[in-house]
Amino acid sequence: MSMAQQAGPAVTPPPAPGPKQTDGRTRERSMALRVLARPEVGVFLGAVAVFVFFLIAAPTLRDGGSMATVLYQSSTIGIMALPVALLMIGGEFDLSAGVAVVTSALTAGMLSYQLTMNVWMGVVVALVASLAVGAFNGWVLVKTGLPSFLVTLATFLVLQGVNLAVTKLVTGNVATDDISDMDGFDQAKALFASSFDVGGVEVKITVVWWLVFAALATWVLLRTKYGNWIFAVGGSQESARAVGVPVTFTKITLFMLVGFGAWFVGMHQLFSFNTVQSGEGVGQELIYIAAAVIGGCLLTGGYGSAIGPVFGAFMFGMVNQGIVFAGWNPDWFKAFLGVMLLGAVLINLYVRRAATRR
Repeated sequence: MSMAQQAGPAVTPPPAPGPKQTDGRTRERSMALRVLARPEVGVFLGAVAVFVFFLIAAPTLRDGGSMATVLYQSSTIGIMALPVALLMIGGEFDLSAGVAVVTSALTAGMLSYQLTMNVWMGVVVALVASLAVGAFNGWVLVKTGLPSFLVTLATFLVLQGVNLAVTKLVTGNVATDDISDMDGFDQAKALFASSFDVGGVEVKITVVWWLVFAALATWVLLRTKYGNWIFAVGGSQESARAVGVPVTFTKITLFMLVGFGAWFVGMHQLFSFNTVQSGEGVGQELIYIAAAVIGGCLLTGGYGSAIGPVFGAFMFGMVNQGIVFAGWNPDWFKAFLGVMLLGAVLINLYVRRAATRR
């Protein structure tokens, strides 16, 4: 047998390892680009700019007490902006959120005083009522397929009329009676409207609740199945349903979360001032939505975060108090907010597009 016949098949050695070839679709983005793509980056930069601007324009803001006031103003907006932002990520928005806050406070105040109940009974009934309003909005939405704009606009008008008419009918006035001398008032005030001392500065408890709710909302969005459902139904409702996402449950519970936020802020107002004006709340829904939009949430749904609205609410609080401390005409407040809203949206759009192109 020849040597050629005895030899085995030739073995081709593997090619020497070289740099991994990737195309534009599979290239891993750098850490900087991944950070830029986050929805809260733009509003963070805007919040820093507004903060520095008013520190220069209004030196009194450097005082601890002034900053505590800014944080308090921010927290009363931010607590409601969080569930509104989650709802917007889910593809919907709620125009009744502002008057729903007042509805909750009126319910608790009138039940507690007119029926001589302990204030905690009024608080619990108000919670049930607020959740019911949210569930109703969500149920009508998913059953009829109507846009959330129409559904919640109708709820807004109904609640606005009920707030005024029922309050006048029950109390004979446009406001609830003072409940500060009722059983349970001090305990409820401690939970919803108390203050505590930090280095000689009085800080409202709502600031703590605001940060706690923000941390909880962030965990839900990023670490739970429910958070995935929110993004899925906001991105494409039909696609989400096709892969088994409980769209009806998700939509209804998101509206109920807005109801919970309205209840909490309503209780804060009631136990801060002991009484509530029935005509308040109109227009606040736009502030909550604007804080969420400034925070990076899209009106089309499927995109956003819970941290962004925190910075958005802080910008509102800073502008609100900064104009006062700077000694400017407060009539310019809404104009400043409009400019800030447009600027923040443009910054968010630019940052997101820049990160996507790279």
